[in-house]
This record gives sequence, structure tokens and C-alpha cells, in this order.
Amino acid sequence: MPQPLRLGLMYAAMFIGTGASSPYMPVWFADQGLSGAQIGLILAAPMLARAVTAPALAMWADSFNLRRTPLMLLGVASTLAVALLAAPFGFLWWFGVWFFASSLLSTMSPLVDVIVLRRARLDGFNYGWPRGIGSAAFIVANVGCGALIVRFSPDLVLVWTVLAAGLAAVAARFLLPPDPVHETSGPGRLSERMAGLGGLLTDRGFLLAVGSVGLIQSAHVFYYGFSALVWKQQGVSETLTGVLWGVGVAVEIGFMWFMEPWRRAVGPRRLLVLGGAAAVVRWTALAFSPPLWALFPLQALHTLSFAATFLASLQLVERLSTPANASAAQSINSALSGGLLSGLAIIASGWIYDRGGAQGYLLMSLIAAIGLIGALRLYGVQRLDP
Repeated sequence: MPQPLRLGLMYAAMFIGTGASSPYMPVWFADQGLSGAQIGLILAAPMLARAVTAPALAMWADSFNLRRTPLMLLGVASTLAVALLAAPFGFLWWFGVWFFASSLLSTMSPLVDVIVLRRARLDGFNYGWPRGIGSAAFIVANVGCGALIVRFSPDLVLVWTVLAAGLAAVAARFLLPPDPVHETSGPGRLSERMAGLGGLLTDRGFLLAVGSVGLIQSAHVFYYGFSALVWKQQGVSETLTGVLWGVGVAVEIGFMWFMEPWRRAVGPRRLLVLGGAAAVVRWTALAFSPPLWALFPLQALHTLSFAATFLASLQLVERLSTPANASAAQSINSALSGGLLSGLAIIASGWIYDRGGAQGYLLMSLIAAIGLIGALRLYGVQRLDP
């Protein structure tokens, strides 16, 4: 099996789960009787903690000989954790269990990114091809799980996510190459890994890049956490919500698969600026509850607000880090994009959703605008000049 296809199937194994849990886990929590504020706290806690948990798990991952070994272990542990959500012990139980499960699941993607980026560079294929396969699986989960919820019960979200986490553990063993963590020697000492992490945290250019990306990406959290509930209030069914999410990811796939030459010509800094500008337009428009027909072109902006921003971040982080601290660098990038900044934003989102519904998107527009300003400031970082 060709290497890009194997890596794409690994992404698919991960995203077939997140494609169900991202839009519909809040629906499951709401079905258990939780308020928007409670749901916001549950979703925010692991995001806030990722500023600590993601770098810590990345350093733990770098203590193994092979990069795929910790991914196998994370898959197994997250499978068991998600299954424990089924126990009806109330808010505090769901809070703690989802904190653990989400922390593990969210760490897998940046660790796989490190493997795929390296393979793409060495083997000469477009990173967007395997990543796009994963995005296609995300669409399948959006539409499929949404249809099942309408027909049966929100409890199917848990079943789907448990099975997907188990599949990711198996895929890590049989689809990922046996790439070593360290090319010339065994795992470095903890002090060496801490030194690499410390170097990143004192690098102003790196922090500006990941901070700007983090703001633009964290502006998606109201959409991730409450779009299904907002659209349901506006008369949009879960099935159609899955279709709308699928449209956003479909254009993302097209961007990753077919826009590689243009993306390379544009460069990561301009790509990030385009992503930030698209995010401001998208969230501002959604705040005013546009008609159904307008939702489809607004969803198409996902190709810039998310995909362009994401691909720009991978390139920027790769340029501003070294092979020795690549795992930590991508994990910090992921931790800010879907971690600390997203956690703060989603806490506010839950409060705003309870009081203003779709008006929560205006806060997201403001956050994206600040990220856009940071993206423009990257033109002063000389290491990123062509």
C-alpha cells in the first residue's frame, strides 16, 4: 500500500471519531440535562489544560524509540475513557472523564502530523493528500452520526466515538511507519527534552506565530461547540447540520488536495492572513442568523478560516523549530489552537449561548480579528522571509 494512502487511513481512523464528537458531543451532554454553561465548562477544561498537558504528553511521547508507540497507547487509553462516559454519575463525573479522554484524543493528531510532515518531505508527496483523506472521514462522521442521532438516540455518539478510538489504536500499530524518534541515538534525557521545550517558549517569533494561529483557530469554538444547538433553534435538523459541517470539510479537502501549487506560491504568512480575514467575515455573518441558503457559502469559508490557517501553522512551526523539538513545537501549536485560547473562548461561549444564542459568533469575530493583527506582524520575523 502506498505510504500516503497508509498515512491517510491513519488520519481517517482518528477523524471518523472527532467528526462525530465535535458537533454532537454537546448534543449528548444537553440530552443528559446539562445547561449551555455546564457544557461550556466540560468542553473548556481539557482545552485550558492543554497548555500543560500537550507539551507534557509530547515529551512523554519522545521518550519512546518509535513515534508510533505512544500513539498506540493513547488510542487504547482514550477508548476506555470515552466508554466511561456512559456511567450516569452526573456533571462532575462527565467533567472529569471527558477531561481525560479529550486530553488524550487531542494529542494524537499533532503527533501524527510530525510523522506525516517528515515523510512528505523525505518521500516527496503532498502532505494535503493523506490529511484530506482524514477530512473525508470527518465528513462521513458528520453526516452519518447526525442521521443516526435523528433516527435513534444521542447515545450513539458515545458508541461511535468509542469504536473510532479503538480503531485509531489499531491503525497506529499497523499503518504508521516505524520511524524513530531520534535519528542517531536513543531517546534523549528528560533534561534535554526540557531544554528543547524551553528554547521554544523563549522564541518570540515562534510564540507570535503560534499565538496568532491559536487566536484564529480558537475563534471556531462557538461553531464547534454550539452550532448544532443554534441551528436546531433556527429549525435546522441534525441531519442538515451534518450536511452543513460536511460542506465545510469538503471544501477543505479540495483545498488540501488540489491547491498545493498555489499554496506554496502564496507562502505561509499570506495564507495565515487570508485565514484570519475569512474567519472575521464568517463569524460576523453567522451572528446575524442568515437564511439557510447563505449558510452554504459561509461554510465554504472553512477552507480559509480553518484549512489555510492550519496548513500555514504547520509550515510556520516547522520553519521555526528543529527536528529535536518538533513534537513539542507542533504540540504547543495544537495546544494553543485547540487548548488554552479555545478553552477561554468556549467558557465565554457557553455563557453567551445561554443568553444570546447566535450572538456568540460576534465574540469569535473579535478573537479572529486580533489573530489577524498578529498574522500581519509576522512580516517582521526575518527567519520566515523567502
